[in-house]
Amino acid sequence: MFQTLVQAFKQKDLRKKLLLTLGILLIYRIGCWLPIPGLNPETFASNVTGNDFLSLISSVSGGALANGSLLALGVVPYISASIIIQLLTIAIPSLERLSKSGEEGRKKIALYTRITALVFSIIQAIAIVVTFNANGAINTEALGAGTPAWIVPCIVTCILIAGGMFTLWLGEKITDLGIGNGVSLLIFVGILSSAGSALLASIQSIGDNIDNLWNILIFIALLIVVFALIVFVDLAERKIPVQYAKQVKGRKMYGGQSTYIPIKVNGSGVLPIIFATAMVAFPQLIIQMFWPNSPAYNWYATWLGTGTVIYFLVNAVFIFFFTYFYAQISFNPEDVSRSLQQNGGFIPGIRAGKPTTEYLKKISNRITLFGAIYLAIIFVVPSVAFAAVPGGSSGSMLNAFSITGLLIVVSVALEFDKQLSAQIMMKNYRGFLK
Repeated sequence: MFQTLVQAFKQKDLRKKLLLTLGILLIYRIGCWLPIPGLNPETFASNVTGNDFLSLISSVSGGALANGSLLALGVVPYISASIIIQLLTIAIPSLERLSKSGEEGRKKIALYTRITALVFSIIQAIAIVVTFNANGAINTEALGAGTPAWIVPCIVTCILIAGGMFTLWLGEKITDLGIGNGVSLLIFVGILSSAGSALLASIQSIGDNIDNLWNILIFIALLIVVFALIVFVDLAERKIPVQYAKQVKGRKMYGGQSTYIPIKVNGSGVLPIIFATAMVAFPQLIIQMFWPNSPAYNWYATWLGTGTVIYFLVNAVFIFFFTYFYAQISFNPEDVSRSLQQNGGFIPGIRAGKPTTEYLKKISNRITLFGAIYLAIIFVVPSVAFAAVPGGSSGSMLNAFSITGLLIVVSVALEFDKQLSAQIMMKNYRGFLK
């Protein structure tokens, strides 16, 4: 990957795109540290770190939520909106037709996603302000002693909404003018920032106790093993061979090529883990917002809180469910079989039509099973191993190096490297043709 970056900086056009991408990412990181007027930073941060779900969101945004910054919402509203719109394209036939209608359809889907992201930004901003205002995190007298108590929370809400939409705008500018998927890169930078800050804090806390150093080294060694496993599985795929029949049109012969259909082992990526953790943590978040001192909250935190046995079991079940659910969305054997038949392609040894559909469905189900087992193991085992290391559980190391974050970092880095390599290759081809 470093060689690819060096080659990209040697080309003027790619160098401009990379510098523009880095500049936008720098603006985003500055916005993650600019505080919102009217907030009590220490009280605000204590409310975030006291909730596991909010701590996870804050680590993904690089600590922006815990800092009470202008961009505290980050890309969370856009991610929620993208998931909802993606699910609705399967449930609503008109949206499904729109998603398959080319560039114009994709533009309309993107517009619907932005509108939904705005709605989620409003809902999340109001929920944060209402919850944190009740805990004293918002200074209602920031504009003076005679100011009505509702004005400052309203201003904070508007700033949070504007920050969420500005973050989305920055991500879209990276996608349009820079290199890579902008929203993914914003998440990537946020996770790396949280991880670097947590690691630096742990190193500073070593002091004269050599045991802390060994704990951190063991934690880093486990981290490298998990990274290697994630990269290995993320690049793994099943290649189904496809042969195209020869066709004579006029005086020319077409077809006769051999290719393959790639089916990734972990085709659903990190989405099943995100869905699963959100499903388990969301009830606790709602109960904490409205009934923080109720017996229901204490029961939920005791039995289904982060780190409990039931928590991991329930998440594993949800991971299996969402992995199969997303596999049905992302890979449709009937569409692939129909496309092969229309273009004169076939799988060797398998008849075209329904036998091809059944064969692809069987292969997809088997690979999805391995993918679900992998995600369940990678979610449960490393989390328990990291928590077992004293140095890994101190401070915010465990939240900063969450499995969700590691999966996102690896997938974004590999995708960025692929896109950058593709643009370098395209530039080389242009030079050859000239």
